Amino acid sequence: MTTTASSPLTGVWADLVGQENAVTTLRRAVSSGHYAMSHAWLITGPPGSGRSNAARAFAAALQCENQGCGQCQACVTSLSGAHPDVTLVRTEQLSIGVKEVRDLVRRAAMSPVLGRWQVIVVEDADRVTDQGADALLKSVEEPAPGTVWLLCAPTSDDVSVTIRSRCRSLNLTTPRTSAVTGLLIERGIDPELADEAARAAQGHIGRANRLARDAEARERRRQILKIPGRLSRGLSECLAAADELVKAAAEEAKQQTETLDATERAELEQALGFGTKGARPKQAAAALKELTEQQSARAKRLQRDALDRALTELTTWYRDVLSIQLGSGAGLINTMDGELTEMAESSSASDTVHRVDALLECRTMLETNVAPLLAVERLMIALARPGMH
Repeated sequence: MTTTASSPLTGVWADLVGQENAVTTLRRAVSSGHYAMSHAWLITGPPGSGRSNAARAFAAALQCENQGCGQCQACVTSLSGAHPDVTLVRTEQLSIGVKEVRDLVRRAAMSPVLGRWQVIVVEDADRVTDQGADALLKSVEEPAPGTVWLLCAPTSDDVSVTIRSRCRSLNLTTPRTSAVTGLLIERGIDPELADEAARAAQGHIGRANRLARDAEARERRRQILKIPGRLSRGLSECLAAADELVKAAAEEAKQQTETLDATERAELEQALGFGTKGARPKQAAAALKELTEQQSARAKRLQRDALDRALTELTTWYRDVLSIQLGSGAGLINTMDGELTEMAESSSASDTVHRVDALLECRTMLETNVAPLLAVERLMIALARPGMH
């Protein structure tokens, strides 16, 4: 049974709001059986569109006797990553290297233990290195009969051409704000808060859910949106705002990794036999150094992600300002009408365009590993003096 774009999504597909056409494609694939099944998929879509959720739902439906009921053990364990025939890969590092890919290739060659399929879900396929892609190619091109590769990435261009040419593509779209609002209300969120969170998240379901449920996240966002009004006070305020933003991003990353870092180190020390006669100091030192480097890379990535979210919030602010300046004012993302109107009246549309360009430039600088504080200081000065930086 398939669904139309107007029918409600149920079972494992319930959270894929706004993706009815994609779900139709995946359901047809599940019901097609082994002979008509595509054994390698590339699932793309903008941040928050639900790429990994779609891949997990597809994996669960492939294992479910009822093609994705959402209630049986196969569905529950597949979605959580506990099913022996479903491997979920999501890296906290900057890249997925050849060693990790070779481990996945070996796993993909195994026969299913319980289900009909051996499913490998790579949620960050865009982070596979060139060497990793080379190691992955043959398995994707000639997979074992019962193996399905589900690769997720923002766009097809983020994956090597040799890999994407051997995959069936499925593109997700950004859900409508009204659809995200409806989903939050269904999950028990107050309608007014659900609408505010959905508009702020711009179709990013995970972000909307966090804003709706986490008062601290909402407060962080409010503080970010106060920055444009501070920058007219002078250079010292620009530098202070940059310092605060970078420190806040670092603290957010620290909160996400502190417990995990300690757990990983303790597990490694135990595995290395710390405190026992069999411990090998030189090998232990090398292993601990490698772990420290990996944890440092993860922290940098999470800090960069936090800064990217802040830049997105600032972009929504200037987008609203430009909308008012151009005489639209409809569909504003933010609710700070007085501050928005004041900035719109005190600057020109050209100024606002320059500010949006500066935000894009800062994002590029961060992606090319420019020191975060330097990039954000440059941004704040450019926002204070549009067109002059």
